[in-house]
Amino acid sequence: MKHLLIVYHTQSGNTGQLCEAVVAGAQEETEIELRCKMAKDSDLDDLLWSDAILFGTPENFGYMSGALKDFFDRTYYPAEPYELNRPYALFISAGNDGTGAVRECDRILTGYPMKKVIEPLIARGEVTPEHLEQAKELGQTMACGLAFGIY
Repeated sequence: MKHLLIVYHTQSGNTGQLCEAVVAGAQEETEIELRCKMAKDSDLDDLLWSDAILFGTPENFGYMSGALKDFFDRTYYPAEPYELNRPYALFISAGNDGTGAVRECDRILTGYPMKKVIEPLIARGEVTPEHLEQAKELGQTMACGLAFGIY
């Protein structure tokens, strides 16, 4: 069975809402095992367990959250010998345009190395039912792609 990891941070609850929708979508695929953890509670063992990863973060000052950055800081060098090369995608709750958070996450994840397989979901402003549907589809897409060996 393939393993899908979701690592996220939420403070206002917007990214948390997106994460719940991502999880709901991913759980529709029964051929994968899902692990969803807050960034502060995630570590190298979670990365090594995973076959694909979804990262979620609010946009803070045009950047990712400090908690997700801390996760990257704690795992980057310890992960280096493993050449993880995992497929990943991002979901961002943005008060601005979200592109800074995406750019910096992508830059860091390239170094692990990981490969982006789905365009990021950027939910600008208040989280809407449309954003939640897109988040659910993101979870479904990643889970199905992983289950069917596409990623």
